[in-house]
Amino acid sequence: MFELSKLLLSSYFLVFPLLILLFIIKIFSNKPKKTCQTTTNTTIFPKSYRMIGHLLAIYQNRHQRFQWFSKLLLNSPTGTIVIHHPFGIRSIETGNPVNVEHILKTRFPIYQKGPNQSTILRDFLGDGIFNVDGEMWKFQRQIASYEFNTKSLRKFVKNVVDFEVSDRLIPILSEAARNQTVLDLQDILTRFAFDNICKIAFGYDPEYLSLSLPQAEFADAFEDAVMISSDRARAYFSNLWKIRRFLNIGSEKKLKEAVNVVRNFAVSIVRQKKQEMLQTSQGFTSEDLLSRFLKSGHSDEKFVTDIVISFMLAGRDSTSAALTWFFWLLHKNKHVEEEILREIVNKKTENCSVFEEVKEMVYTHAALCESMRLYPPVSVDAKEAMANDVLPDGTRVNKGMWVMYIPYSMGRMESIWGLDWAEYRPERWLEIQDGEKWKFVAKDQYSYPVFQAGPRVCLGKEMAFLQMKRVVAGVLERFQVVPVVEDGVEPVYVPHLTSKMLGGLPVRIEER
Repeated sequence: MFELSKLLLSSYFLVFPLLILLFIIKIFSNKPKKTCQTTTNTTIFPKSYRMIGHLLAIYQNRHQRFQWFSKLLLNSPTGTIVIHHPFGIRSIETGNPVNVEHILKTRFPIYQKGPNQSTILRDFLGDGIFNVDGEMWKFQRQIASYEFNTKSLRKFVKNVVDFEVSDRLIPILSEAARNQTVLDLQDILTRFAFDNICKIAFGYDPEYLSLSLPQAEFADAFEDAVMISSDRARAYFSNLWKIRRFLNIGSEKKLKEAVNVVRNFAVSIVRQKKQEMLQTSQGFTSEDLLSRFLKSGHSDEKFVTDIVISFMLAGRDSTSAALTWFFWLLHKNKHVEEEILREIVNKKTENCSVFEEVKEMVYTHAALCESMRLYPPVSVDAKEAMANDVLPDGTRVNKGMWVMYIPYSMGRMESIWGLDWAEYRPERWLEIQDGEKWKFVAKDQYSYPVFQAGPRVCLGKEMAFLQMKRVVAGVLERFQVVPVVEDGVEPVYVPHLTSKMLGGLPVRIEER
């Protein structure tokens, strides 16, 4: 009987999209609401129809939905748009810095992850720091903050990053240069970042970046979990993925299998760490992030596993995404690469420690910021309103509405970055000091919310920069990275939980 019911539900699910399309055709001739507006150029804001809102326009732009939303946002006079969903549901997208400050700081208690978003990501992230609010979030953030002091950062660069660069990354690139092998740089950098986060946060070395470039079931499963969870968040009808999950079919079946692999891997790390901590009386000490959480008295295996998975996501995907786009932009802007090479040589001649060397790479720091302006590792961040509110630009917010700010669009706004916003120009972050030296000048964090801002600002921001600058120095000092792409072909920016370059970045490595 259950199998028959399952079959009937499955059949309904398969024909449901067709029913929706027929519904759209039927009402297409109905008079639309007066929500049509023409922006300051040729881009026209779509019509909103009774019952289905902007569903028709979204369906027509389904293959480039994120880029389409971004164009609408960039052409909005207020830097804010309101999207109408079926049955009167609305969501707000903004790129207005004043609104962003209102959401992330001024009215921080109102704009939370919220129950809807938490439900979407719970199968994957559980109750980890990136999927909770309130006291549970405060506790995890407080414990994690101890890991990002100057002493820990110095140790991180010296003992973890430097080893990973010199003993793993450089040998792989050297062999590729020698054999004229084409590498997927995005894959290489993801492996590098994954080893780093596991070492510094959990005291565990997965050896994912090794000369053989091993295939790992965990890595494939993690990628699947990220992609399918992202698709859930973008689904126009949330009930569809919930039906698939109930029936255990399609992408939801794949997600369940992927999450099981990820969780089993994370649980093995937690259990191994607990076993190591039993040796404390025999002289064993560990100061990594996972040890801190276990020592705090929160030893519930599921809870700690959720924390492990959240930090894997943050450490694995964000820095690798940022570096992938950075090397692409260097390829297109040789003058920037030359300036970075001069900075690397100058720092080498000063006989600095590795930590001091990368910390003082001001021009490289600016070049990385500029790269992330155009291609942020996290393209969009969504909050759920816990109460009625009004944004500074006058947009009304109802309780339960999703309010999203979009760093990708904000990095392309003429009102924030000027007429030359499309240029890759690190100098926009710099000024001359004492007539000769560059001085880095940070931008307002609400105009550049790449690392979030306010109480939820990224704890690992400095660690990420130190890691990325060490990679840049180590790679560019010895190699030239040459993308293997046809002339005129631009990589595609794919916005998941963290951004990806569609299909990776195939490169050849050449010795300098």
